Amino acid sequence: MTTPIRIFRGLDEARHGFAPSAVTIGNFDGVHAGHRELMRRTLTTAAELGVKPSAITFHPHPTTIVAPERAPRLLTTPDERCALMAADGIQQVLILPFDRELANLTPDEFLHRVLLDILGARAVIVGNNFHFGRKQSGTIGDLRRCPGLRTEIVPLLIRRGIPVSSSEIRGLLAAGNINKANRLLERPYSITGSVVPGDGRGSKQTVPTLNLQTSSLEDSTSALPADGVYITRTTDPDSGRRWDSVTNIGFRPTFDGQHLTIETFLFGPFVDLAPARIRLEFLFRLRAERKFDSADALRTQIIRDVTRAQKYFRRVHQFVHAG
Repeated sequence: MTTPIRIFRGLDEARHGFAPSAVTIGNFDGVHAGHRELMRRTLTTAAELGVKPSAITFHPHPTTIVAPERAPRLLTTPDERCALMAADGIQQVLILPFDRELANLTPDEFLHRVLLDILGARAVIVGNNFHFGRKQSGTIGDLRRCPGLRTEIVPLLIRRGIPVSSSEIRGLLAAGNINKANRLLERPYSITGSVVPGDGRGSKQTVPTLNLQTSSLEDSTSALPADGVYITRTTDPDSGRRWDSVTNIGFRPTFDGQHLTIETFLFGPFVDLAPARIRLEFLFRLRAERKFDSADALRTQIIRDVTRAQKYFRRVHQFVHAG
């Protein structure tokens, strides 16, 4: 059951009602298995101290300010992060706007003005590589030396020999290794966007699809899996309708495409109106995108892809029902 969550979108808002807190701090992009361990520890500590289990995340990502050339593609939006943290029991989140003023706070200023005075932090729960303040000069030692502040360190989580981190997950997605990425996330990787009209070629020459708007996904703010064909689960976030599906990410080389497209074939009818928005959960990568000799050859391959996906979903459904 998801805990109702209160979202503060700046320090001025947080002055009213955030304190007292046990707070975990990080970018939390993706809210992966390592982040969830921080959440669990935060809940335990908050219960022991009788304060609110809380989190601080940053938007935009700090590297967009201090080193824009290294700014990563993001796995989640701030609101998606909040929803995922709420599902883990966090009661309140401060989405802290990251700007030059915040970047220039000294460790002492961040510790006393932000954590203690405004957020009323009784405990801080962080990873063992945590740094804060101007030029990341603040250390865990600075936290531990602060009177009245309980500091807990959660070591880096290793999953089957792989360190669990947002950058690791981005690398796995870029390589098309959706299985390992999902294992580190502890859920299927997903993207959400608006449905836009296609060029009509699918309904006439191959198979009809829903086309996800890519203009907002192609920039540096959104991570996408590698080009290819994926088994997916499609949800209409506005109505809750769900479909098993197959999704192609790529440039449609059979038709000499020049722009990125994300096309999804649903294994079921709309019943009512077609969705205006969809969320795609990526479950398994079937193959890389490639160029076919003709639309008919592509259509034959799509049918093979759909057949493989249907077998996948039958196995999943049988497993669920058997359980």
